[in-house]
Amino acid sequence: MSFAIGVEHTKTETNIGTLLRSAHCFGASMVFTIGRRYKPQASDTTKAYRHIPLIHFKDWKDFIDHIPYSWVPIGIEISDKAKNIHTFSHPKECVYILGAEDNGISKEGLSLVKSLIYIPTKFCLNVATAGSIVMYDRQRDSR
Repeated sequence: MSFAIGVEHTKTETNIGTLLRSAHCFGASMVFTIGRRYKPQASDTTKAYRHIPLIHFKDWKDFIDHIPYSWVPIGIEISDKAKNIHTFSHPKECVYILGAEDNGISKEGLSLVKSLIYIPTKFCLNVATAGSIVMYDRQRDSR
């Protein structure tokens, strides 16, 4: 059961470090970004980059050309089309896609996903926090 998680055009470097640390804790195969508009920094206190790759894709075409064929793209987004994470069954092999903190997943990114999921909350979550919750739910779902 392999999976990856990444963010499209993330705005802050802290979110990548935190997401990388959580991905390492939950057993992700890799973390990725699509487009890069942040500077690397030190929120990855476990040095997860030594254990799992952090891949930077230039754009969606670069992403599509390089992800494993069998990984199902799953978007994490607040949307009327999204399924509640509480009732979602995580695919064995997938790639979770988070949107930028300020713009969400682009139309191009949304056109690629096979499913959308959302986390029911009163307010929007930080992107790294949302990713961590999804990875926890994946782990819980696989038991």
